[in-house]
Amino acid sequence: MTADDDRIHIIAECKRRSPSAGTIRDEFDPVDIALQYENAGAMAISCLTDEPFFGGSLEDLSRIRQRVGLPVLRKDFLVDAYQLWEARAAGADAVLLIAELLEPDLLADLVGLADELGLASLIELHGADRLPMVMGHAGHGHLLGVNNRNLKTMETSTDHVLGMLGELQGHLPCVVCESGIRSHDDIRRLEEHGLRNFLVGESLLRQESPGTALRTLLGSE
Repeated sequence: MTADDDRIHIIAECKRRSPSAGTIRDEFDPVDIALQYENAGAMAISCLTDEPFFGGSLEDLSRIRQRVGLPVLRKDFLVDAYQLWEARAAGADAVLLIAELLEPDLLADLVGLADELGLASLIELHGADRLPMVMGHAGHGHLLGVNNRNLKTMETSTDHVLGMLGELQGHLPCVVCESGIRSHDDIRRLEEHGLRNFLVGESLLRQESPGTALRTLLGSE
């Protein structure tokens, strides 16, 4: 699921709700949404499988995998090796590993298991303090996610990732900018700073046609 060219790459997300936004989409068909994303030019699909907070399930991921040709990311709070085996059994191509949740040894173990299972890792951090630990794993066929959501206020701003550019230089090809991307202008602004991989969900899912919204975000419609 790595991106090694100069195009804009969108990991487009399927989720019913979130703790910060509540219900995002009343009529939610993850397969239909994923197919729209695929037809609109997404690089990959992110599927929330957490049920209590996001209303997702592994069944959603399995159904997407059966119908969509793009790589599928299991996005969840993964803290145990069993969950990676679950992801592989459900057909996932990649998993989210959140550095803020994982001690360094556990993160290393999960990345290693992901490698053994043929899963790419999107290793997410929130601040530059975790970057040295994470970069020991990212850059080897894995992606580095920077979450722009302030976990105390739950507000999002792409200024967060821009404020980390000094620490991220040299790693930008594997960096995924997460949260806070709402328009093509946001994409263009971040692209000017060397960022070209983005994970986007809520701003697409709030539109009547997520596929059309993705084309607009990419500037192709």
